[in-house]
Amino acid sequence: MTSIPYVDLIKQNQALRPRILEAIDRVLGHGQFINGPELRELEEKLARRLGVGDVVGVSSGTSALTLAMRALDIGPGDEVITVSHSYVATASSVSLVGATPVFVDIDPATGLMDPTLLAAAISPRTKAVLPVHLGGVPCLMDPIQELCRAHDLHLIEDCAQAIGATHHGRSVGSFGTGCFSLHPLKTLSACGDAGFITTNDPDLAALLRRLRSLGHRDRDHVDVPSENARLDTLQAAILLTKLPHLDDWIASRSQHAAAYQTALRPFFELTSVTEGAEPAYSAFVIRHDKRDALIAHLASRGFEAKVHYPVAIHQQRAFGGTSRVELPHTEALVQRIVSLPVTPELEPSDRDALIEILIDWSRRHA
Repeated sequence: MTSIPYVDLIKQNQALRPRILEAIDRVLGHGQFINGPELRELEEKLARRLGVGDVVGVSSGTSALTLAMRALDIGPGDEVITVSHSYVATASSVSLVGATPVFVDIDPATGLMDPTLLAAAISPRTKAVLPVHLGGVPCLMDPIQELCRAHDLHLIEDCAQAIGATHHGRSVGSFGTGCFSLHPLKTLSACGDAGFITTNDPDLAALLRRLRSLGHRDRDHVDVPSENARLDTLQAAILLTKLPHLDDWIASRSQHAAAYQTALRPFFELTSVTEGAEPAYSAFVIRHDKRDALIAHLASRGFEAKVHYPVAIHQQRAFGGTSRVELPHTEALVQRIVSLPVTPELEPSDRDALIEILIDWSRRHA
């Protein structure tokens, strides 16, 4: 039986292998492995692509979140409002700077931050709001941005899964300080960990560049103690090779998503898309009460599905008791979600076969 993986990293990189090896060889030739010319070129191209003033490359999406909070002077005694339906790095980064994550519930239709719940979560200690564009679907950004302005709060966007997504024509990461991941599983992926931060504040960009490099202002002067969170030149070179393909990859994901939406809507509950959003679809999520049985059935037919994420952050031992509110929509949702394969490497014929299996299973379990 042919097995269709959720993500096929080998297939994507094999197709680009000659170009990737050429890029690596160029770096080996000039020897600037740290802060080399490829990093500067990548930052400039990403800034133009996303419509922001500056991009600062860093070592991972988690480092992007952590350094952004440090640069915005968020630390012990502060609170950051976010959601529990996300990867654990969203809240871990808050804790790593000594602040406290305060969770609000999600909109049950989209699975994203519910802006109507934010005002009630604000306290005198609140310093920032951290929405998550989960699965490549943008949050409802206008009311979130307005609330942050009204209460003088920092807006930090977790764009780890959402490069290329827009809301009302604006790229995610351009509404506030954007934090992106370039992990191998992302839509634009390094061959290892990588990430970047977006900002329209040149002073903040300059501070972030110091913070990513142990606080160095120059070779011999350190302004503030910090970590080593630089984006390697080798990874930047690989990403430059892949960047020209990003629009095609997003278009392919959107085509898969459209096919799923058309065929599956009569049979499954689908995750809604925010009004005015153009998703990048790092995941396509359906919902079913018999989620585990469905995943097992798909596996028996040669298709791998995933769950992002089966345990909400506030349910994790590391974060137990940090939430000040009940999260009924989050707790209900994480028991029902299934992520279907949606990568550009998925053949349309395999996607259509998966759709037939899903529809047949749904009819038998109605």
